[in-house]
This record gives sequence, structure tokens and C-alpha cells, in this order.
Amino acid sequence: MSISTAILGRTGFAATRLGFGAMELGGFAGSLSPQQVGRLLGGVLDAGINLIDTAPDYGSSEELVGAHLAHRRKEFFLASKCGCLVGRTPRLRNGRLEHDFSPENIRAGVEQSLRRLKTDHLDLVQIHSSPSREVLEAHGSVAALDLLRAEGKLRFLGMSSVLPDLLDHIGMGVFDVFQLPYSALEPEHEGVIGTAARAGAGTIIRGGVARGAPAPDHDPERGHDFWRSFVRERRSLWERAKLDELLEGMPRMEFLLRFVLGHPDLHTTIVGTSRPEHLAANVAAARKGALPQELRAEAKRRVEAAQRQQRALL
Repeated sequence: MSISTAILGRTGFAATRLGFGAMELGGFAGSLSPQQVGRLLGGVLDAGINLIDTAPDYGSSEELVGAHLAHRRKEFFLASKCGCLVGRTPRLRNGRLEHDFSPENIRAGVEQSLRRLKTDHLDLVQIHSSPSREVLEAHGSVAALDLLRAEGKLRFLGMSSVLPDLLDHIGMGVFDVFQLPYSALEPEHEGVIGTAARAGAGTIIRGGVARGAPAPDHDPERGHDFWRSFVRERRSLWERAKLDELLEGMPRMEFLLRFVLGHPDLHTTIVGTSRPEHLAANVAAARKGALPQELRAEAKRRVEAAQRQQRALL
């Protein structure tokens, strides 16, 4: 059984509803041999996944994708990001890396990505970190990307966006794709995913399995302070909503992934891993498709009730 596909908005690309997010790969590159990385990335394409998302901010992620998949470039839709600093180390503030949306840095970043990924074009370049419309217009960021598109270095413009700026981004009418956070445990963008899709844009969902927070083997103290807090909060919400009662024998990660796949306006969701067994489990779950509607609705009801109860205690 193959993974189902959906048209990624006005790009016209039939994306597999499970994509591969290469952020974790970059972070764990030091613990994997080149042979292991090659087998993992080859396994992504061999499983039928046809969309890979990466970024300059993700350590060695772009170089690894380029080194191991350049010879299979025609088999997948390649998405990266811009605004990431080139030539200097970004600072971390409140869990967000410093970015520069000037035309000079955008061009330097895209051209750096092309070299690292060993390709002559990127299918999608997404502005990273959800800068406001005012910041974009002050810097001429979109015009810089349009020029790079005219030069053939990229095909489509995207935005990695969050509320409240997301509505302004949709209103600009210039972005072909939006990458948004959403999961059973992070439902805040549920409605606006449909708003983006109705505007003709493709939707890429990130964080669909809540960074593995509810997984029994996930170490909640792993990573920097921002992500440790995120994992603890999502794990707590899972427990307070008593979602284990709904699993019906499913692993927690399968439940979360299939919950996300039930959103009617999701085109693809990117899930990353550095472990082949996790990749295989994700593919198997995606092939099963969305949760039954009644089960998904009950999960939503429980999460909403747990969130209301928590707000009442604050």
C-alpha cells in the first residue's frame, strides 16, 4: 500500500501526505556514520515519500541531504528556508534563533543552500521564523525571492508561519505554501490551516507528533530549555486529557500522526527522525490513513476540556 497524496496548493505538486523533516537528522549527524545517514535518506525515498524539508539552521542537514540524495534529485520535492544567518552564528532568544531578512542575506542563504544540497534549484524556499509583514516589506524580502525565482534558483515561495502574523502573510497573496505547527496537543492553528488552503496555498504541517513528547522512551530533559519546557507541557496535556484511553492498541506516535492526517486541509505533514525503525513506523502509520472521525473528535474534545481546566486554574 502506498502513501496517499494531495496537491500542494497552487504548486500543483502531488505531495505524499507524509513528508520527511530533516531537522533532527542535522542535530544527530555526529552520532551516525555516513553509511547510516545514506541508508536512512535512501529509505525515505524508497518508502515512497516525495517531499523533504530542511533549512540552513538545522546543522549539517542540508549537506547530508545533498551528499546522499543529489543523485536522486528528480525523485523528490526539495524545500529549504531563508533568513537564516550566513557567515555568523545566530543567537538564541526565547527559543528562536536570530534571523536576517535583508535581500543580501536571503540571496547568500539560497545560494549557500544550492551548494550544500548539490542542486541547481530549490522547489520551495520558505521564509523562516514568521517575521511580520512590516519586517518583510521594510527589507524587501519578497522582492529578493522573486528575483531569485526569475533566475531559476527557486520555483515557489513559502512562509514558515504562526499566528498572529499568519493572517497577514495569507493576506499578502504572495506565498505558494505555508508551513504551520499543528497536532492533537497543539491545536491552535487548526482553523487557519483551512484559511491558507482556501487562499490557494499548499499546507505543510510541522510538529504533528509533538516532537515525540508523549512517547514512553522520550527523554523530557533532552535538548535546550525551550524544548524541554515544550516537551513537558505536551506530555502533561496528553496525560490530563487521558488520551491513552483512546489508543485501541496503537502506539502514541501512530495515534498522533493519524490524528493530524485527519485534517481536511492538510496537504502534507513532515515528520523527522534519525532512526530507521521510527521512519518505518511513521510510513506504516501514514499508509493506514486518518483516524476514524469519531475517535478523532473524542480526542479533540478531551484536549479542549483539559486546556479549559488548566486555564481555569491559572
